[in-house]
Amino acid sequence: MEADKLVALVEVFEGLEDWRNAQQTRHRLDELLTVAVCAVLSGADDFEDISQWGKEKLDWLRRFLTLDYGVASSDTFERVFALLDPESFERAFRSWVAMVIPALGHEQVIAIDGKSSRRTTSKAAAAPLHLVSAFAAEVGVVLGQVATGEKSNEITAIPELLGVLDIKDCIVTIDAMGTQTAIARTIRERGAHYVLCVKDNHPTLLDSILLTHAGVAGPLEAASTCETRSRGHGREEVRLCQTFEADARLYKAEQWPDLRSFATLERTRIVAGKKSVERRHYISSLPPDADKIAHAVRSHWEVENRLHWCLDVQFSDDYARARTGHVAHNLALVRHIALNLIRLNTSRKASIKTKRLLAATSDEYRAELLGFEPQDEEEVDD
Repeated sequence: MEADKLVALVEVFEGLEDWRNAQQTRHRLDELLTVAVCAVLSGADDFEDISQWGKEKLDWLRRFLTLDYGVASSDTFERVFALLDPESFERAFRSWVAMVIPALGHEQVIAIDGKSSRRTTSKAAAAPLHLVSAFAAEVGVVLGQVATGEKSNEITAIPELLGVLDIKDCIVTIDAMGTQTAIARTIRERGAHYVLCVKDNHPTLLDSILLTHAGVAGPLEAASTCETRSRGHGREEVRLCQTFEADARLYKAEQWPDLRSFATLERTRIVAGKKSVERRHYISSLPPDADKIAHAVRSHWEVENRLHWCLDVQFSDDYARARTGHVAHNLALVRHIALNLIRLNTSRKASIKTKRLLAATSDEYRAELLGFEPQDEEEVDD
């Protein structure tokens, strides 16, 4: 870890512009946001929870915050979060991530995917909040996010997100919606490799992959193959990955920057004696290395299991009814910060639910998650 997580957090919050009238403001913006992060880390899900938790833990919070006027009311928290510019908050989030997370390793897999907070809409609203996030699969943390109004707009949001992240030497994975030549070009310009899923949104390209793989246009042997097997919970699964050199037989192969390979991943599942087979196809700027591409594809689904599922189940993201101003967007960023803090701490092996429970009940463990050692009460009194 390159910097104290709490110090870095307060530092980036202090850099946020406070638009409020200073003469009519009692609670500092950076302290409001820090209290919110600590509260969500400790199990709070809404502003009433945040305010009540903060008031209960006021003495503890004053070990690193001044809080001259105590902890704000739930209404004050809601007003501030409704008016806080989410783009500025996102920049602060990315700055904090860059400070506390060491440089990503060579060929780290970064999964790009979107998630909707389904109850952040009403009949009068066009669509719920939809965030496209970049997730470092091996570290298990969110690197950044960009909001988009509708899922179809991920095509324009993804290049925007990639443009503000340091992804050099990483492998970027995106599902079929992000399989666009412009996105592949952005990834390569940023110094990263891509592994992109090809489905029916590129029917001609998909057909050319299927025909080439089948050898209709001439015999083609796999450049590399890998197979893995797993058993458990009454299920047996076999995953076969075959990779091939990309050539002119692929439809408009020259339009995909630095395209070097395509891959077919076949998953065979046997459950209760019933067999099912699923095949997926990918194009990549990586050489035809089956182990590497299979690892990237499997890592991509970490974003579903370790990010989206955790936000919904552990942080009640899908049940949040925040609909005023920028509340939904800004609260989502706070949840991402809390999730990152939990993932960055490896002192004990426990679920996210358990760690939040421990953070709620143990001042020492909460301080550990935040990465600081609070002063003794005697030192504070002095």
